[in-house]
Amino acid sequence: MHSHEPETVQRSLLDGGLKVVTERIDTVRSLSVGIWVKTGSRHETPAQAGITHFLEHMLFKGTDTRSALDIALSMEAVGGYLNAFTSNEHTCYYARCLDTELDSALDVLTDMVLHPSFPTDEIEKEKKVVIEEMKMYRDSPDDYVFEEFTRQIFEPHPLGRPIIGSETTVSAFTRDDLFAYMRDQYEPGNLIVSVAGNTTHEQVLHRVQAAFDRKWEGSARADTTPFPGYEVTHRTLTKAIEQTHLVMGRRALSNDDPRRYALLLANTVLGGGMSSRLHQNIREKYGYCYAVNTFHQAYMDSGMFGVYVGTDAEYADHVRQLVNTEFDRVRQDRIGDKELQDAKTQLKGKLLMAQESMSTRMTRLAKCEIFYDRYVPLDELVEQINAVSGDDVRDFSGDFFEPTQYSSTLLTPES
Repeated sequence: MHSHEPETVQRSLLDGGLKVVTERIDTVRSLSVGIWVKTGSRHETPAQAGITHFLEHMLFKGTDTRSALDIALSMEAVGGYLNAFTSNEHTCYYARCLDTELDSALDVLTDMVLHPSFPTDEIEKEKKVVIEEMKMYRDSPDDYVFEEFTRQIFEPHPLGRPIIGSETTVSAFTRDDLFAYMRDQYEPGNLIVSVAGNTTHEQVLHRVQAAFDRKWEGSARADTTPFPGYEVTHRTLTKAIEQTHLVMGRRALSNDDPRRYALLLANTVLGGGMSSRLHQNIREKYGYCYAVNTFHQAYMDSGMFGVYVGTDAEYADHVRQLVNTEFDRVRQDRIGDKELQDAKTQLKGKLLMAQESMSTRMTRLAKCEIFYDRYVPLDELVEQINAVSGDDVRDFSGDFFEPTQYSSTLLTPES
């Protein structure tokens, strides 16, 4: 346990490696309960592409003792809700509810994860649902351009594949495939139960131990796919749309890279809101866009950073030049003390205000376990942000924001 860990946060390691982590907030009347599985799209073989996400859908379709409607009503009938999401590296099933409903929330979530029934007719129906979801993303230009850009940056690594898979792979999934994937991946060393809100660690621990008292088979596979070398590429795609969408970016930093705080601050200065340099220059000064922002996605062993701009086709080249000009500025000129301080205050403010959400706290508890194997106190994050100097940002930026290291995906209207 970390020396600065607050008394309100407690962690337990159960037999088989299952972790339980809780944060007690006794000033609220609610809870956020999550079961996290350390498996995502990057752990799939090419033939399995999309199975983690499909499995997430199917866990809502019934268990040995509950129908899909029973699952939906379990939380909604008591004023809460259930949901789930799949990412490249993990899957989360979560509930939000009143503090009186801890038992109900844990009961339904553990039942979904431990006793899914996977009715064959529901599998076939859900394949159609997921294929419609794919079409929805393809119809959304910004989703489509990000998917194509990610493919460019990481392919043929699994991180370059869409989390949702393809029509071909999803159509081929069988009931046996789902059970086999669960046996491999949903084992105790891959599971974290995370709870934030008005409850005690002992209450959660007691219920989790009772629910997970079973024999386990299988052992989790890690993703050992080597990363191909990064090559700068530029692609132009067309679609029946009105606006041109530009993404410029590169591979970036992993979750535990010590330089990540310098990147966080550079990212904030460049694209963190209406006061950022890119917003002030491209939107406010020239009026070339409605939306412009930067993004950084960190993974266990890599990452992705970039700039997104929605603009008109005739402005695209000029926008690209303006982005490169801002990159050169941050590489060559030390960020002024006031601008850097404002960026730090903005980052810390977002971090601290987010703590008012129990869902954010529950997520943070789990992600600390996944990425750092310990709880990282907010004070420690604030210290790390405060410690970054203008020279640190410039030293980091000199190589990182070199424009020739940036790939691009341009999605333009069909002519």
